[in-house]
Amino acid sequence: MTDEPTLYDAAGGMLFFEALVGRFYAGVAADPILRPLYPDADLGAAQHRLTLFLAQYWGGPRTYDDERGHPRLRMRHAPFAIGPVERDAWLARMREAIAWSDPPPAVAERLHRYIDMAAEAMRNRD
Repeated sequence: MTDEPTLYDAAGGMLFFEALVGRFYAGVAADPILRPLYPDADLGAAQHRLTLFLAQYWGGPRTYDDERGHPRLRMRHAPFAIGPVERDAWLARMREAIAWSDPPPAVAERLHRYIDMAAEAMRNRD
């Protein structure tokens, strides 16, 4: 056991992740590359899922698993054509959201490392 706070706590808890993902999806809604990848007219469900996933990943409540089971991210993203252009658009929107959220530098650095890895891992087209 460690007394070191989780990134979830260091970032500000659920309020931080709700704001971060809300800002991200505001960017997605206006992005001509990303918006067509989301089949639902309302991005609310996708926003909810990503908020819960990121909060859980970084040490917050396990609500994502309770609602959706194991993340299986590659499987869940397989139906969508994600190539370098889509990856880069996703990264740009997420980087903007992180900058807007203005987390502590150590939190921002860890978030950036994670999104760089995750974005490439979701790529399923050349």
